[in-house]
Amino acid sequence: MTWNWKSKVAGIGFLALSLSLQAQAPAEKAPENWFNLDLTADKVHGVSTEKAYKELLKDKKPKKKVLVAVIDSGVDPEHEDLKDVMWVNPDEIAGNGIDDDKNGYVDDIHGWNFIGGADGKNVNYENLELTRLYRELKAKKKLNKKEKAFFEKIKEEYETRRKEMKQRKSQYSMILDAFKLVEKELGTDDFTAEDLEKIPEDASDDLKQAAAMMAPSLAQVPSKVMKEQLEGAVNYFSMNVDYFLNEDFDPRPTVGDNYKKQSERRYGNNDVYGPDAEHGTHVAGIIAAVRTNDLGMMGVADNVEIMSIRTVPNGDERDKDVANAIRYAVDNGADIINMSFGKAYSYNKKIVDKAVKYAAKKGVLLVHAAGNDNKNTDVEYNFPTPFYQKGKDPYKRGPKEADNWIEVGALSWKGAAEAPAVFSNYGASTVDIFAPGVDIYSTVPEGEYEALSGTSMAAPVVAGVAALVKAYYPELSGQELKECLEKSVVPINYEVNKPGTSELVKFTDLCKKGGVVNAYKALELAEKMVKEKK
Repeated sequence: MTWNWKSKVAGIGFLALSLSLQAQAPAEKAPENWFNLDLTADKVHGVSTEKAYKELLKDKKPKKKVLVAVIDSGVDPEHEDLKDVMWVNPDEIAGNGIDDDKNGYVDDIHGWNFIGGADGKNVNYENLELTRLYRELKAKKKLNKKEKAFFEKIKEEYETRRKEMKQRKSQYSMILDAFKLVEKELGTDDFTAEDLEKIPEDASDDLKQAAAMMAPSLAQVPSKVMKEQLEGAVNYFSMNVDYFLNEDFDPRPTVGDNYKKQSERRYGNNDVYGPDAEHGTHVAGIIAAVRTNDLGMMGVADNVEIMSIRTVPNGDERDKDVANAIRYAVDNGADIINMSFGKAYSYNKKIVDKAVKYAAKKGVLLVHAAGNDNKNTDVEYNFPTPFYQKGKDPYKRGPKEADNWIEVGALSWKGAAEAPAVFSNYGASTVDIFAPGVDIYSTVPEGEYEALSGTSMAAPVVAGVAALVKAYYPELSGQELKECLEKSVVPINYEVNKPGTSELVKFTDLCKKGGVVNAYKALELAEKMVKEKK
């Protein structure tokens, strides 16, 4: 599941258990380009990108074009701010239907799509991993003791969540129907509580009840906002009922692979855009949107290329696809891999672990979003993880972990106690560092731009900083980049709210390094590290 907090329900009043909409305080506006700004100069906790370019890099030339793979929902390769930074496979001839470079992937010009079929069709919606595991175990004729215990656990979770989603869908569909009834009567979706008084006394009981339902909320929420929230809620709950938590829905045949053969690697198609590339396009822009074209926004890194590897649907990604995406990125020259996705269950963690080890052996840095459930990942899971599986149980963390992996929490621009994003996952032993991840303005498909929030946005800030450092100090391996970025964080030495609560905690309770990634300090440290290597 992709980790952006633009989720159609996130942080919006309609998630209240009651059927009334809740008013929200007027949204504060984040400073423009805040994630690239400097704490001292600009009074906002960005990563000092602009300061680094002006002071440290003004007389330097990059030594390497850095390739960053974005394993995500897809990227719009024709976006005005991205088309000039998209990776182009130098050994492939576009559109000739031939695997010119003999890497096993035909016409992979900008990357590859592991959730599409050879016929060009694509997977858009998917189950949660919970649903897939439930369906598979339910179909087994005999379960051993361990399987039976696990099945009972996920069966209860699946049935409880599905029941809740069906109830919520019904509730909010009813409210939306009431809104539409009033809208039809008044001839507009832009109305106030006073306008409801114009409804005639001899109106139908249904219309009167609908007006009575709308009136209290209209005193606080504009009708257009109410409609948008209601439609978003119905859409979200419908996706859960129809796709995420529906054991009868299985889109995998679209891909055409032998899913049981987890070692299979040659499948998919070359459509790196796909049916919904908003998330991946936003991520790509944060890393690499052109800084010198006076368009839209500026990414973090200036000498970088983006490889799009479409792997993440609307639903949970599959471990087989994630492992293959990592291997594809490594085999085709990626220096850094961004992974802004995660899920609570894993089908085949070992196959992902093997791919992570392969990337580590090749010196490739992996950057992963910590997740948006304001949960402690020291005790709960957000797969994939850098902790290698021990034995047969994917939920038992082994003592060994990847040395080329950075786990990233999300930072708000508000500072003080509100510095951690309210939604961010955290973990004193599982999250490495934090980075800006709230109200991040970046690219979205069809030449547009939008502000989104999530650890999905924080991870590419880190990937961008890593790419910036790598461009000027190519001698540094993925492992050394990790060391450089983590040792150069700007510490937060005051107490902050634990995400999702008002409980004050130390920042070291939220992440290993107790601080925020910083491009300026990372470049300074990289200079020292390279000199010491000589």
